[in-house]
Amino acid sequence: MLDPEQWLPLLVVVFTIISIFLLSLPSTFRPDVRFKKDGNPIKTRVQILVLGDIGRSPRIQYHALSIAKHGGLVDLIGYTSSELHPRIRRESSIIVHGLAPAPDCLRTSNKWLFLLFAPLKVVSQTLSVYYALGYRTPPAKWLLVQNPPTIPTLLVAQAICFIRNTRLIIDWHNFGYSILALKLGSTHPLVRLSWLLERAFSTKATAHLTVSNAMARVLQGKWGLKDLVLPLHDRPFPEFQPLDESQRIGFLGRCPDTGPFMHKLSTGDMSLLVSSTSWTPDEDFSLLLEALVSYSKLATSAQPRLPEILAIITGKGPQKESFLSRIGALTEAGKLKRVHLRTPWLSVEDYAKLLGSADLGVSLHTSSSGVDLPMKVVDMLGCGLPVVGWDRFEAWPELVREGINGRGFHSSDGLCTALASLFGSEKQDLRRLRQGALLDGQRRWDDEWDSVAGKLLGLCA
Repeated sequence: MLDPEQWLPLLVVVFTIISIFLLSLPSTFRPDVRFKKDGNPIKTRVQILVLGDIGRSPRIQYHALSIAKHGGLVDLIGYTSSELHPRIRRESSIIVHGLAPAPDCLRTSNKWLFLLFAPLKVVSQTLSVYYALGYRTPPAKWLLVQNPPTIPTLLVAQAICFIRNTRLIIDWHNFGYSILALKLGSTHPLVRLSWLLERAFSTKATAHLTVSNAMARVLQGKWGLKDLVLPLHDRPFPEFQPLDESQRIGFLGRCPDTGPFMHKLSTGDMSLLVSSTSWTPDEDFSLLLEALVSYSKLATSAQPRLPEILAIITGKGPQKESFLSRIGALTEAGKLKRVHLRTPWLSVEDYAKLLGSADLGVSLHTSSSGVDLPMKVVDMLGCGLPVVGWDRFEAWPELVREGINGRGFHSSDGLCTALASLFGSEKQDLRRLRQGALLDGQRRWDDEWDSVAGKLLGLCA
């Protein structure tokens, strides 16, 4: 048996360590403490976390703006590599907290190096997110987290909510395990582990918001989540509006990518096709290239009255350079004689005007889970722009109604056929689809958010 003189110092050390640990824990949210801003009480305080680039996360930015609009105070946490929405920068009730990116040495597209570097990257992200949520920002009543990414976001969020007495809302954009499957394959053990962790870490949330009804059914059915699961569909923000003819002509004339083709665009000898992308594996732009090659061949042979196409594809991402190389090779080989391709990066304002000026939008989003929806299509419909898109996933009909506001396809030949049909025959079918798009675009983000998230947060009646 240990002598008191031996174990007493050890006991003191243990209690000291425990005391230091408890005293260093993040402060706790107290419902009886009222937050104030400029001396005025605020309705609620919300932390919003996206383990991604805030500027390329429009839905997260819209959440923040809606909360601020209704009298809440927002701590918006994420990477700040891209330009933020202009209204975010002007809104004093939104405080942006940038996360330090993971070291460049841990980034790789190699499958085997990914398996080696991923654990180290997770550790780096865990520390960064925990510090931001627990120490850089005051305690909040709510923590709204974008998922995916799942690891380590949901684990850290659960820990912070437990420590700080905060209520967790998970905003489901997709399933993290399904995106990982694109890189490793659906049968890989890490994909199975990712699914198990994603399901386990989501069970203690106060509520779940989903981008589709189909996603809500999966969470409630296959995942067995018993908490509140609320579909909150993406809807266009005020920037995305239809343009009248004078506004359209004005934008096309000043935009560097459309100005040189202004005469043909105004006479109908050229049609403007628009898409946007993050250049990731869940969008196969080889389909678009193959369809445009087929269209060019058709327009120079069997259907010479088809208009030329100016295809503008906006966005940034890892596969863009590969796509540009393919465009160059096809152009040099003379396979895009009736097609002109441009790949600019545009501001939010100019991107909205481009959509309002275009003839047709295209979506190549294939959905890794089958139940997420591409926000680009929402923006297109908000501008009254009809859409053609890949339709072989469950949630697609929630957004695009066949023959009413757009058309679906599931092959490059199908896309080529749709382009030839809509751009030919004096564009009668295209005009009918535009009327459907204008009608669907009338329901806006505020209409959707106020009735779902606004009520959940106690900001809207």
